[in-house]
Amino acid sequence: MATPETVDAFHYGRFHVVQPKGRGHRSGMDAMLLASLVDDERPVRVADLGAGAGAAGMAVASRLDRAEVTLFERSQEMADYARRSIDHPLNARIAPRLTLFQADVTATGNARRAMGLEDDVFDHVILNPPFNDGSDRRTPDALKAEAHAMTEGLFESWLRTAGAIMRPGGQVSLISRPESIAEIIDACGRRFGGLEITPLYPRAGENAVRILVTAIKGSRARLSLRAALTMHDEGTHRFSAYVDDLNNGRAAYARKR
Repeated sequence: MATPETVDAFHYGRFHVVQPKGRGHRSGMDAMLLASLVDDERPVRVADLGAGAGAAGMAVASRLDRAEVTLFERSQEMADYARRSIDHPLNARIAPRLTLFQADVTATGNARRAMGLEDDVFDHVILNPPFNDGSDRRTPDALKAEAHAMTEGLFESWLRTAGAIMRPGGQVSLISRPESIAEIIDACGRRFGGLEITPLYPRAGENAVRILVTAIKGSRARLSLRAALTMHDEGTHRFSAYVDDLNNGRAAYARKR
């Protein structure tokens, strides 16, 4: 019996993602907000670490016509979905600028390079690592657990790889939970500076549910805590106009410096 799946439209149908139905990690707004952090009209090379079915990297390629995007995914099953997403006829516009490697982004040295994670080649690295605490309620879905459950030292290993594969002056971008902020700052260490951190609130007066983080390889600039983004207009379930633009590829969330 074939595994149930869906073909989901993003950016108002400008690209589509093949995803498992009822199991595994299903991409949505987090991936679109992550993609919006890449604001670069030059010909650039972008790495999407932990790409899943490919949504965030594909969103970058959809919005930026000069971006070449490489997807890296450890899970064989999710890498297969990413391959099928790239090959889907509705993605013919962006497919020539997409490449996929099945790779463990925590690998080091020659093992990392052998998986396609080569040194000093990318202008941007985006990552959406698993950020649920291991003590959170466990899901019986093993594929979803692998995509969601954070392990000790996760940010250190993922940002180590990001720093290794990125050109000097390149930008790393990630989305995570607010409680991970200290670990992210620590993992950036001396690799990345000029951190810009933006809290994301569901509504005015509510606690942040996500943080958006960007940083520059080799920068010595100080950390900046930016004004918060609010997802929904007061009293409604609609996205605010700006967040809706970010979510649908009509705008980028540019760095302040």
